[in-house]
Amino acid sequence: MRLNPAGVEAGRILKERREAIAARVTDLYFEAHPKLELRWKDARKKCTEDTRHHIDQLAEALHLQQPVLFAEYAVWIAELLARLRIPGEALSSNLAILGEIASSELQDAGRAMVSSYLDAAIARITTEESQHPCYLNGTGYIDVLGRDYLAALLQGDRRLASKLILDAVEQGSPIKEIYLHVFQRSQYEIGRLWQLNEISVAKEHYCTAATQLIMSQLYPLIFAGEKNDGTYVGACVAGNLHEIGGRMIADFFEMAGWNSYFLGANTPAESVVETLVERNADILGISATMTGQLGAVEELVGLVRAKSACAGVKILVGGHPFNIAPDLWRAIDADGTARDAESAIQLAGRLAGSGAAQERSS
Repeated sequence: MRLNPAGVEAGRILKERREAIAARVTDLYFEAHPKLELRWKDARKKCTEDTRHHIDQLAEALHLQQPVLFAEYAVWIAELLARLRIPGEALSSNLAILGEIASSELQDAGRAMVSSYLDAAIARITTEESQHPCYLNGTGYIDVLGRDYLAALLQGDRRLASKLILDAVEQGSPIKEIYLHVFQRSQYEIGRLWQLNEISVAKEHYCTAATQLIMSQLYPLIFAGEKNDGTYVGACVAGNLHEIGGRMIADFFEMAGWNSYFLGANTPAESVVETLVERNADILGISATMTGQLGAVEELVGLVRAKSACAGVKILVGGHPFNIAPDLWRAIDADGTARDAESAIQLAGRLAGSGAAQERSS
């Protein structure tokens, strides 16, 4: 996928002039809303920090020509601010000022793109109703297990949570079903509860760490099956500290008969390439959870493509940005994306038996 030079240039300029733009936006914001500076401690500092994040997200969306990435980010921020009793109008006003300042720094094509991206984001946050459906609805056995498992974690009872899982597996529940409908959905629900300000960051970290420990208790079963000749390497890009999703994908590859090699969180790009060569890998799975990590994904893909020893490696990308922008993988120059572990296995099987170039052009 050929990127629009105007978007690439606009993104570069915004990143380069980020500090000056953020400072100017903050000044103009408090000129327009002088009383707000008196309502919150360190209001000016926090406003500047938030504006820096807005610029980073906008620059990445412009670079990749994916306005939905910035719009979804704006919706997420608006919902987070609402939990802190900061009205959506505050964010809309900040983004409008950002648009004015950013546009003054850009040429015509880039200016038009910035305006359209910000207008779309403001429209979303001013018209959409907040929706936070529970991820653990349902009345089936696996739904009840998921709710009981999460309740145990939220109570800090890791031993009970582990017993629920091990008992379910002993009674015949497939491990893949446990992964998809208990571990994955409970992690989504934990994220939802954190965004609603109903649980702390500490509790979110505890639940995630406990789930990783309980997953490891299933490894004697996961690694006991027969293997084929395929090798999968999975990694979370530099900056991505959330490794549980990538670990689940790697475990699914193991259960499907692949030789899996998961590198964990925040992996330097050069180390990933070295591992691909050492393991003679067939598939690389790259995990990113936030738009700000897409630059690292793009860098890693570029390094793999440039390494002659990795010419046969097919690259899968996944995570939240790729779920909300289904064609984003093309802009990254990957070979495909998958929303969950099952579809990742199916896609990897197709890629392993066909040319990557043919897949990328489809």
